[in-house]
Amino acid sequence: MEQVQQQQKTVLVEDIMIANQRIKDVVLHTPLQFNPLLSAQYDCKLYLKREDLQVVRSFKIRGAYNRIKKLSQQELENGITCASAGNHAQGVAYSCHLLKSKGKIFMPTTTPKQKVNQVKFFGGEHVEIVLVGDTFDDAYEEAIVCSQAENRTFIHPYDNEDVIAGQGTVAVEILNDCDENIDYVFVPIGGGGLAAGIGTYLKSVSPQTKVIGAEPAGAPAMNECMLQGKHVCLDRIDPFVDGAAVKNVGAITYQICQEILDDIVVVPEGKVCSTLLSLYNQNAIVAEPTGSLSLAALDEYADQIKGKTVVCIVSGGNNDIGRMQEIKERSMIYEGLQHYFIVHFPQRAGALREFLDEVLGPEDDINRFEYTKKNNKETGPVLVGIELKHKEDYPELIQRMNRKGFAYQEVNKDKTLFQLLI
Repeated sequence: MEQVQQQQKTVLVEDIMIANQRIKDVVLHTPLQFNPLLSAQYDCKLYLKREDLQVVRSFKIRGAYNRIKKLSQQELENGITCASAGNHAQGVAYSCHLLKSKGKIFMPTTTPKQKVNQVKFFGGEHVEIVLVGDTFDDAYEEAIVCSQAENRTFIHPYDNEDVIAGQGTVAVEILNDCDENIDYVFVPIGGGGLAAGIGTYLKSVSPQTKVIGAEPAGAPAMNECMLQGKHVCLDRIDPFVDGAAVKNVGAITYQICQEILDDIVVVPEGKVCSTLLSLYNQNAIVAEPTGSLSLAALDEYADQIKGKTVVCIVSGGNNDIGRMQEIKERSMIYEGLQHYFIVHFPQRAGALREFLDEVLGPEDDINRFEYTKKNNKETGPVLVGIELKHKEDYPELIQRMNRKGFAYQEVNKDKTLFQLLI
């Protein structure tokens, strides 16, 4: 294991308990809700920790406020800066408003508009927003430059002891609210601050509880650190699960997570989307992609959690409604229900009608039909999106396409072609 700097102090249970007292009049004590539907599905007692109902609709206010509240009056007057994909920014903005400190907040240009607007709402006249780069790491670099150039205090979204202690107050509430011994807690991981804080408290107060992290497959930074046994930085990431999409986890959070995590489940983005939609359709819970990560990891532990008491952290609910079509499509592709083809229709009369009548199944539906050559529609290939009712219908669709002599390319199986066309 990589040796971290000796001057880094560990976050103690006492730090978390003090943080709980410091923030209790500002942060909501969110509900721990028993979920009968999910409990029946997994044959366990499953509770949801509803941080999506927090004052800024995510847990991030806990760490941000705990950190900023400890600043001196001079530091508050000098102003602060931070980098965030959205939720930390809202926590910092709200804290700036409460504590009357000027904040400059750097966010990736890919941040959902809903989150940018919420930062403006919570911070009001006390914050300035700067959109820069494509990822959190790009925004982070700019925020560090600003901090040094303008003598502002940088509020790290996860790699700071006070921030970690603030996030750990989630675990204080969980144990206070649950009368049963908790067997498993599933927690999303981005930079690792929430997992480090929750795990620190649980392993001290309830050591039998297993802490399972959940990371998106497009940004499995903590898992990669664990696999390599050292602090590493990913070369590239998929920013879709924006609240957990970081190339580089914290040095402090990695140090702590080595000690407190029992496992990490890496979850495909499509599975995250399916879980998010299920939460909405079956439980009327509006979660963001990161907020559904912990629940998306449950299938990997379906056998182990039977008969157990389980808590999943719904970490945030800042989802932009404009993303729902993409979320639905990613879910359907993951579930094997949405397929795209480049189809070369034979140059004969009635070929399209033949495709509709004899290739499509009775429950199949075309939801996209687009000529790829705008100036030669009669002979050019066509992008066809087909939605299946059951994923098991796919092999028969392919067989019918082959049997009728339609030349085609499966776009879903060609990553470059998929990114270009879809």
